[in-house]
Amino acid sequence: MNARHEALAEGVARCLGQRLLRWRPVSRGYSPALRLIVSCADGTSVFVKAATDTRTAAWLRTEYGVYSQVHGGFLPTMRAWVDDPCAPILVLEDLSGAVWQTPWTTSRITRVLDTLRQVAATPAPAWLPRLEERRSSLSGWAQVMREPEPFLQVGLCSAAWLSNSINALVAAETRAQLNGDDLVHGDVRSDNLCFLGDRVVLVDWNWACRGNGMIDIAGWLPTLHLEGGPPPDTLLPAQPHLAATISGYFAARAGLPVEHASSEIRALQVAQLRVALAWAVRALGLPPSDGSYSQAASNKGMEPPP
Repeated sequence: MNARHEALAEGVARCLGQRLLRWRPVSRGYSPALRLIVSCADGTSVFVKAATDTRTAAWLRTEYGVYSQVHGGFLPTMRAWVDDPCAPILVLEDLSGAVWQTPWTTSRITRVLDTLRQVAATPAPAWLPRLEERRSSLSGWAQVMREPEPFLQVGLCSAAWLSNSINALVAAETRAQLNGDDLVHGDVRSDNLCFLGDRVVLVDWNWACRGNGMIDIAGWLPTLHLEGGPPPDTLLPAQPHLAATISGYFAARAGLPVEHASSEIRALQVAQLRVALAWAVRALGLPPSDGSYSQAASNKGMEPPP
C-alpha cells in the first residue's frame, strides 16, 4: 500500500508542476477512498482523495461536479482533477490546519447555521439529483414497520412501544417536505466541516442534491447534541416531520449487521438515533421510549462514540 501511496503522491506533485517533498496518509473519513496530504518542494500542500472502487469513483465525480460548478467560501478550493476512467483523483486545498470538531459555542453554532443557509441559497447545478428521489431511502420508519427486529435489537424501545408509536412515526416522515431547489450537502456532521479563519468549510459533497435545505440542518443536529450542543428542537423547533425523517433514517440502519458497514459507523448511527428518536418523541408528543440502550450495547459489544 505504501508503494501505491508513494506513486499517487508523486503523480499529484507532477500534476501540480511541483516536486514531491513528502506525503502522509489521512485516516479521517468513513468511505474506502484513499486519502493523503501531499507536500511539495515549494512549501505548498494539498489534500488528495483517490477512488478505490466503482462506488468511490462515482462519489468523486459528483464531488468534482460540485467543486467545478458551485462557488462559495463554504467549499474547499479545488487544486486539480485527474479523470482516470477507473480511479479518478480529486486534489483540494489542505485543510489540516483548520479547526476540526471544536468545542461548540453559541458563536460557532450560529456560524454553521448561517453557512448552511448560505449553502441552501446557492444555485444548485441542474444535474444534481432531487432529494425527493431519495425519499424511499429516507423512509426509515416504513422500513422498520416492515422489518422491526434490527431496530428493536438496538434496545431503545420495547416491541410494545414500537407497535403503539410506529404509525405516527411513519405518517410524520411521509409528510416531510423534501422537494425544493436548494443546494443540499446531504451529509452534514462535525467531521465534515471545519473552521478556517472566517470561513466554515464543508467537505465530502458526494451526497449533494437539490431539495429542501432544511434537511442539512436537521441532519446535523443529532451529532451536534452528542458533542455538547443543545437538543435538536432548541435550534429547530416545531419540525416533527423532519424529526421523524432523521430518526427513521438511523432507526433503519443502526441495528443492521456490522458487515454491512464498519463498526464505527454503526456505533455512530446508534448514538445519533438515541438523540434523534428522543427529538421525534418530543416533537410528535409520543410516550417516552422504554428501552435500555446501555444493556443492548453491552449485549452486542457496542459502545457509543465519545
